[in-house]
Amino acid sequence: MNEMKLFIGEREDRAMDIEIKSINVGKPLTITHKGKEITTGIYKHQVDKPLFLSTLNFDGDAQADLVHHGGVDKAVCVYSYEHYAYWEKELNRELTFGAFGENLTVTGMLEDTICIGDTYQLGEAIVQISQPRQPCHKLAKKYDVIDLPIKFQNTGFTGFYFRVLKEGWVTQPVSMRLIERSPKNVTVSFANNTMHHDKQNIEAIQRILDVEELSGNWRKTFLKRLEGIEVDTSKRLTGD
Repeated sequence: MNEMKLFIGEREDRAMDIEIKSINVGKPLTITHKGKEITTGIYKHQVDKPLFLSTLNFDGDAQADLVHHGGVDKAVCVYSYEHYAYWEKELNRELTFGAFGENLTVTGMLEDTICIGDTYQLGEAIVQISQPRQPCHKLAKKYDVIDLPIKFQNTGFTGFYFRVLKEGWVTQPVSMRLIERSPKNVTVSFANNTMHHDKQNIEAIQRILDVEELSGNWRKTFLKRLEGIEVDTSKRLTGD
């Protein structure tokens, strides 16, 4: 696991210079991987026209697996362009916007500086960070790298999700600004580390659960962990 800041107390009050590099959408399609057909919504393409953002997604976007993807807590997938250089080296290929199935490719929103519950103005819409992203096996199949989801978890370069508090049009060029910082100061990196690595840290789990804006899925997983029930996420990573 790389060294990353896991702020859980006072967060650095740094100015966030947010830039949206690209908006990416796509409908599910069926691909063949090692002789097996798989339906996935991970393939996104850049869009340069105004898009309406509803509580579920951008116009023109959809998910194939509605059990693990999509829904009001995961309406918009966001990924930091700052991580692209690392993955280009790791995967030995040039990457285009939307490479990891994200709807927004951004700068200035790294996992160790943003918190669950942070709220932003995105065009006419208002959005809020709900949880880190948990990459699944379809990412591995897209790049034919079987352990790619595990690498995402171990680096902490996971990305995150927005829920939509207010629907509205998002027009190019896109602007996004921070409206309100979460007073709980639980970073995406801290939540990731607790979920995937520091699993038995009861104090950390309780601190995350204290964030009212935490997504329902992550809340359920952490509550089960407090009860001594470990949720098996291996199927999401491998597709088995």
